[in-house]
Amino acid sequence: MFPKIKIGYLAIIVVMLHVIAASPCFSGGWPMPEGNLYSRFAFNYYTADQNFDDDGDRKDFSNQGDFTDFNESLYVEYGVSKNLTLVSSLVYKYLRYEDDTIDSKTYGVGDIELATRYCLWRNGGSAFSAQGLVKIPEAYDEDKLVALGNGQYDFEIRLLFGQSLHPVIPGYVNVEAGYRFRCEAPADEFRYLVEMGMDLTPKFYGRVKLDGILGIGNEDGTMDRMGNPTTTADFDLGKLDTCLGCNITDQWGIEVGCSPSIYGKNTAAGTTWTAAIVYKTR
Repeated sequence: MFPKIKIGYLAIIVVMLHVIAASPCFSGGWPMPEGNLYSRFAFNYYTADQNFDDDGDRKDFSNQGDFTDFNESLYVEYGVSKNLTLVSSLVYKYLRYEDDTIDSKTYGVGDIELATRYCLWRNGGSAFSAQGLVKIPEAYDEDKLVALGNGQYDFEIRLLFGQSLHPVIPGYVNVEAGYRFRCEAPADEFRYLVEMGMDLTPKFYGRVKLDGILGIGNEDGTMDRMGNPTTTADFDLGKLDTCLGCNITDQWGIEVGCSPSIYGKNTAAGTTWTAAIVYKTR
């Protein structure tokens, strides 16, 4: 077991990452240039009334159930040096599960994620990096009926490769693969991502990515939070994340996106709608 970490200390760590003063975010394997900052504040609305069952088929929730997750998230990258990037993610959630027999709500800070990414190799438009991440579940009570998370620490090792498509087209591709160690009962996970982004005009850009999770099947018992169908102990999930963005100025931009669940097992089959504000230095 890990010792409890005071929320105040976690808040200080996250705020330090968010306010360090410092170019656009280089996706995937590219490090953030030294002294530069990228931040994205997003409003996300997720809704689901179906599960993927053990065979991957969609089934309605029992008793006409419906789950919603409205949340505000803040994602930040900061370039510490030429090769080292710090990453943090913080989310505040409003959860609700209702059916013919129950109507339960929970709100609060969800899991906090802190990561470091180090660029191992660069050559022209290519970059290859390694990233280490910890997920911290100290900001909420995991025993709530509609829990904000599964209450477990996670540790992840991830490899990331990015390739510019210039001068053929004004875009890039990114491929990622990682292994997430989930402490205590939940199953470990293999995580993968394939992404492509492109400038559509001098101001508008778009990206699409397949974001996937494959449960390893080594769970120990059942840790499912029945009121939150997204926090099951062992599941597979694939999401198609699409985004359209506009650069309002050199520093500020806005984005809208949609991320439906397209396949999975033993987890909710829902869709996330997103509106975001982006700020980047210089």
